[in-house]
Amino acid sequence: MASPLTLNDDRLLPPDPGTRGIARRIYATTRELPIISPHGHVPPRWIALDEHFGNPARLLITPDHYINRVLHANGVELSELGVGRGEEMTEADNRRAFRLLCEHWTDLNGTAMRYWLTDQLVGIFGVRVRPAAETADAIYDTIAARLDEPGFRPRRLMDAFRIRFLATTDDPCDDLGMHAEIAADEEFSARHRVVPTFRPDRYLEPARPDWNELVDALGGAAGVDVGTLDGYTRAMAERRRYFKEHGAVSSDHSHADLGTLILPADEAARLYDRARRGLATADEALALRRHLFTDQARMACEDGLVMTVHPAVARNHDADALARYGADVGGDIPLALEATRALGPLLNAYGNHPGLHLVLFTLDEDVYSREFAPLAAWYRSVHLGVPWWFVDAPESIMRFKRGVTEMAGFSRISGMVDDTRAFCSIPARHDMSRRLDAAHLADLVATHRLDEDEAIEQAGALVVDNQVRIFKLDR
Repeated sequence: MASPLTLNDDRLLPPDPGTRGIARRIYATTRELPIISPHGHVPPRWIALDEHFGNPARLLITPDHYINRVLHANGVELSELGVGRGEEMTEADNRRAFRLLCEHWTDLNGTAMRYWLTDQLVGIFGVRVRPAAETADAIYDTIAARLDEPGFRPRRLMDAFRIRFLATTDDPCDDLGMHAEIAADEEFSARHRVVPTFRPDRYLEPARPDWNELVDALGGAAGVDVGTLDGYTRAMAERRRYFKEHGAVSSDHSHADLGTLILPADEAARLYDRARRGLATADEALALRRHLFTDQARMACEDGLVMTVHPAVARNHDADALARYGADVGGDIPLALEATRALGPLLNAYGNHPGLHLVLFTLDEDVYSREFAPLAAWYRSVHLGVPWWFVDAPESIMRFKRGVTEMAGFSRISGMVDDTRAFCSIPARHDMSRRLDAAHLADLVATHRLDEDEAIEQAGALVVDNQVRIFKLDR
């Protein structure tokens, strides 16, 4: 007989009965609050076209880098999971991919992926048996049947998940046609705000072999001659304006480090000209990149877009996977990060400017308590992005909460971001965060550092108020 798959309602709450009781009461006040997701990667076409999710493998496995990493480490080829194969996957192939997940279910034990998947399987799809080789086909059939129901299209699920605000991540040259289509549905848009996010980092990297082509495309999209740095800057500002006009509230940035630099105007123009002619040295390209990135903060002071930054990732670390499957299939590894000196030029110029909200993320956990929290406890622009990608697991999140609040308090924390393209994991990730908020706040109540009414008020702020304020959603 198959083992049951269960979802305990006290999951992640403190084991001590007294503290658990406090946490239950706190969590009860936030569990039904709407989801605000200001940083994610759901393709807007899913929502614009209200697309069918296809099949269980295509929804839950193929696009999920987290799951694919664990399965790859345990001997599964990415191609068997559908990576790089797209519509070529047959029904038999998709069943095979799902069976591989079930066969490797115990390899997920103790991971955040096991937690999210269990929440989805039980809470959304009604699965009641534990994944294993002998249950794989039955679970696949259960999920496939649910996906064929009218209520399991993206728009209906946004209602069911109570997603009030959802930001996608978009290229600066995107015409945002899918977002325009979503916005044109006034009835849907009255319930759900779906906005683009301006992601310019590729266009700020003169060392990239395709940088000149990208800059030309940027100029074409903006209708601006980018032959000079002044033209490039006007083009970037125009595309930011276009995104903001289409609802964007933030820009998103990822570079190898947090280095910032403000070059003299003539020197910046000289380096831009050398980069456009393919003559820039590695050091010159790095200096120009840091200058261009810092200039995004200047623009943010003017146009009000929130600036989210998540640096220091060795992307495509596995050269063989890169060669076989292309870029960004999950073979990324965190790097050590230095923030205080690196951000000095930017923060000295704009750190207390009322127009700048700078939300800092890191995969280097020590940086949160050692550097980010003290920076956020001083600079008015700096806010703490919650643990994400690699560190968005229960233990990491609790270390974050205990490590930063004693220095910066709760007011400087961005609120939950799910950072996911796995649509059905969004409610699981936000619910996990709310449970951990309740657990942390309950500890503060139990040790008489907060009264329970204060903890309840703070829990609601972390779920809604902080995100609205920090991401300027009320503007």
